[in-house]
Amino acid sequence: MPSVTEIREMAGEQSITMLTAYDAVTASIVDAAGTDVILVGDSVGNADMGYESTLPVTVDEIASRTGAVVRGTEDALVVADMPFLSFGVDQSESIEHCGRMLKEEGADAVKIESSKRTVELTERLTELGIPVMAHLGLTPQKVNELGGYTRQGTTPEAARRIIDLANRHEEAGAFSLVLEHVPANLAEKVTDALDIPTIGIGAGPGCDGQVLVINDVVGLSDWEPPFSEQFGDVRSEMAGAVEKYNDAVESGDFPAEEHSHYEDDLDELY
Repeated sequence: MPSVTEIREMAGEQSITMLTAYDAVTASIVDAAGTDVILVGDSVGNADMGYESTLPVTVDEIASRTGAVVRGTEDALVVADMPFLSFGVDQSESIEHCGRMLKEEGADAVKIESSKRTVELTERLTELGIPVMAHLGLTPQKVNELGGYTRQGTTPEAARRIIDLANRHEEAGAFSLVLEHVPANLAEKVTDALDIPTIGIGAGPGCDGQVLVINDVVGLSDWEPPFSEQFGDVRSEMAGAVEKYNDAVESGDFPAEEHSHYEDDLDELY
C-alpha cells in the first residue's frame, strides 16, 4: 500500500492514478489493477444514489461506503471524501467527522473541498494525524454558489486565487491537491509552484496524477463530462446480460437441471 508520505513523494517523479469506488466489489477491481489511490467520492450521490448533485450525501453514507471500500482494498490508499456541511461549520464537529473516517471506517486520509476557510482546519487535522487531500477549482459542493459546473480559474484574478490557496493548503499540511475543471496552463503553474502532487480532473496533462469517476471510466454512465473518457462499455455488457437472463427465465431455459437440487426423501412427502 502506498502511504501518504509515498504519495507526497511521487510529485514530479511518477504519475499517480486515482479512481472513485463506492463498494467493496468495485474497490477490489480498482485495487487489483494497481491503482494508487481510491477515492470514496461524494460523487456517489450522482453516480450511484440517483441524486442530481452531491449535496444530499450524508456523513453516514460516506462512512458506510468508506468501510465497504476499505474491506475490498488491499493495496491502494483509501481517501474518504467529506460531504457537504460535514466540515467548516464548527471545527470540533469537522474534526470528529473526519476522524471517524479513519478511526471507525479505516480510511487512510480525507479529501476536503477547499477554500480560505479550510486552511486552518487542514492545519488542525494534520496536527491530529488526519492526512488531508485538498481540492480546488470546481468544487461541486458549491454548485449553487457557482451557478453550475463551470470551469474555474479562467481569469487572471481567479487563477491567482487558486495558486494562493494551493500554496496555503500545502503550508497547512495537505499531502496532495485535486485540481478540477481548470485551464491546463493554470494546472501546470500550480503543479510547478507546489512540492506536493497535484491530481487533475479536467485539468489537462500537466498534473502529477489523474482522477476520474469509475462509472465514466468503465462506461457504466449514459453520460460523461467532456474531460472524461470511457475505457470500456460495461453498460452495454450489463444490459445484454440482463436481457439474456430475462429471456431464459421467460422461455423456461433457466433454471435448468444443472442449477437444481432434488432430495430423494421428499418424493413421497404428500
